[in-house]
Amino acid sequence: MITIIDYKSGNLKSISNGFKKIGVDYQITDDKQVIADSDYLVLPGVGAFGSAMENLKSFEDVIYEHVESDKPFLGICLGQQVLMSSSDESPGVKGLDLFKGHVELLGEGVKIPHMGWNKLKVVNDSSILEGIDGEYFYFVHSYHVVPDNEEIIAGTCEYGGDVVASLSQNNLFATQFHPEKSGIAGLKILKNFTNLEI
Repeated sequence: MITIIDYKSGNLKSISNGFKKIGVDYQITDDKQVIADSDYLVLPGVGAFGSAMENLKSFEDVIYEHVESDKPFLGICLGQQVLMSSSDESPGVKGLDLFKGHVELLGEGVKIPHMGWNKLKVVNDSSILEGIDGEYFYFVHSYHVVPDNEEIIAGTCEYGGDVVASLSQNNLFATQFHPEKSGIAGLKILKNFTNLEI
């Protein structure tokens, strides 16, 4: 069972449709006990870093406990950015700090937001990107993550330079793109996530 965290900052219908398409049972909940008892957690996200972190305050403990228990966790779009330490979008607001690093505005000379399809380049092994490389994925974002440790970068795309498209560290995974909106390749990523051993 996949549990999608409802913290009032995510596109719940879109991501749930992705799991429905691959025939995987899912639940959407804001019940902290249900979240704590879950084996697989998904954190989608749309909107601003600061408001998302405000909405996540009551869920921080169960998220930390889940990750520390080596259970699979997937952050998507803003759900990747809030896993970082901080963001230029909301100065002074602390992120979940599960990935050490910062979130910055996309570089000069590119159209913001970055919206549309872009090619993913896999740069480090990641269980959720198994069988994926050179596929196109759907992006909608103005900010991008800059991790302190480049070894956790699983995939990048080209948008005025290399932009981090996916992060991977142990049981913790994240994508800047929307796998649920990215056709067959995106559904394969969701399937890879659901197939992770617990």
